[in-house]
Amino acid sequence: MKKILIKIGVGLVVVLIVYVLFIYFASYSKGYRSGELVKISERGVVFKTWEGTLSQGVSDELQFHFSVEGGDKEVIESLKNSQGKSVKLTYIERYDTLFWLGDTKYYIKEVEEIDEIIEVK
Repeated sequence: MKKILIKIGVGLVVVLIVYVLFIYFASYSKGYRSGELVKISERGVVFKTWEGTLSQGVSDELQFHFSVEGGDKEVIESLKNSQGKSVKLTYIERYDTLFWLGDTKYYIKEVEEIDEIIEVK
């Protein structure tokens, strides 16, 4: 009986490790979003995460919520300096969230400020 419980316990730990590794390293999609950077803030009590919002239009439906991994110091500084400006964000979408990395499935990997104004004719 003891051997069966040990095998079940080890099996559960292995499944948990594989799940976390899959969520962290496998990306569902990669892409770009552009708009006005509305917010970037550090949130959390125990696990501090960086969360932000990009406005792509007037309504709340056009808000893009994203996270930044704490180790991406260069991305965090670029976002802080670009608040209120038009930016192009490069992101990856993961299959699920990991609570110590952020609140969303979208993680920003690169920030580019957009200087040009697009005119609609």
